[in-house]
Amino acid sequence: MQDQVIDILRFTFLGNTVQQYLIFIGIMLSGFLFKTLVSKLFSAILFKAVVQRFTKDVTTEEFKRLLVTPFEVISFLVFFYVAFDQLNYPPELGLPGKEELGLKRILQRIYSIFLICALTWVIMRLVDFIGMMFSKRAARTLSKLDDQLVPFFVDFSKVIIVIIGFFVILGTVFKVNVAGLVAGLGVGGLAIAFAAKESLENLLASFTIFLDHPFVVGDLVQVGEITGTIEKIGFRSTRIRTLEKSYVTLPNKSMIDKPLDNLTLRTFRRVKFDIFLTHSTTAEQLQAIVTDIQALIDGYPRTNQDGRIRFINIGPYSKDIMVLYFIDSVDYDIYIDVKEEINYQIVEIVKKHGAAFAFPTQTVYLKREE
Repeated sequence: MQDQVIDILRFTFLGNTVQQYLIFIGIMLSGFLFKTLVSKLFSAILFKAVVQRFTKDVTTEEFKRLLVTPFEVISFLVFFYVAFDQLNYPPELGLPGKEELGLKRILQRIYSIFLICALTWVIMRLVDFIGMMFSKRAARTLSKLDDQLVPFFVDFSKVIIVIIGFFVILGTVFKVNVAGLVAGLGVGGLAIAFAAKESLENLLASFTIFLDHPFVVGDLVQVGEITGTIEKIGFRSTRIRTLEKSYVTLPNKSMIDKPLDNLTLRTFRRVKFDIFLTHSTTAEQLQAIVTDIQALIDGYPRTNQDGRIRFINIGPYSKDIMVLYFIDSVDYDIYIDVKEEINYQIVEIVKKHGAAFAFPTQTVYLKREE
């Protein structure tokens, strides 16, 4: 029986024994089953040995959540390499060696590309982790500038890492003279080579935003027809949470090219509307209503003395009173609460003086024929 098993294990098929195929399958299964365990274990060791010494702001679970997936890919690639290293290329195929251009060389280069991409992914996740660490520190400061600098430099660093990874692939896999290539291209050539006209414009716009400070993270701004709160200023774009709670992404170039109103920098928020009263409202009633509303606005604790209440127009169906005042808060919730309370009191003033609100009407006179 033992001899039969040995004979089966030594049976050769396509240049490899059954034993080699079983070892290959065993390593591949081990890699598939244990890649998550290996990646979590390696992440925990790396966190305790290195990361925990420098920060206590980020937990082990946050660190693992960032790095487990890329580490799984790397560990599986290692198992994949070890597994295929147990097999021989079938001599019947007559494949050229790794030094010659052929299937072996192509497969080796594909594997190298995947491995470099996985390592680049790990480095980018480490940058995300560093960004998370500094973001938590920035959240404890009063300045909003560091809140927007951290995501910007995270995005900028990740772009640089991708470019470096691309050059590493060119140099190590395709044996391109990267130093000579970069020296030959120059700065202008690199911009053209990467077709970076629009990206370069957004990058320069982002530097303009950081230098001029037209807004910072947390500001309420209006850009064109979009009004919302700045949530992130990135390497290429700015993200805005609108008043309708939607998430709008605008290129940084648009943020400096279009007229931008930083509503947060206003000391007051303006309220302006008209009150339409019926034509039956007398002049004495109008004067009393205007005087009382003016007193209300002037005496309200959250308005300034620039309020103007005026009888401005006699329309086709109403007598119009303009109401204009300023609320001393840029907070939207306070703004609508104050506006609502003043509106209630205006309704009471109109009611107190016996006037009525007008609505579009039309009077038709019919002539009776004799």
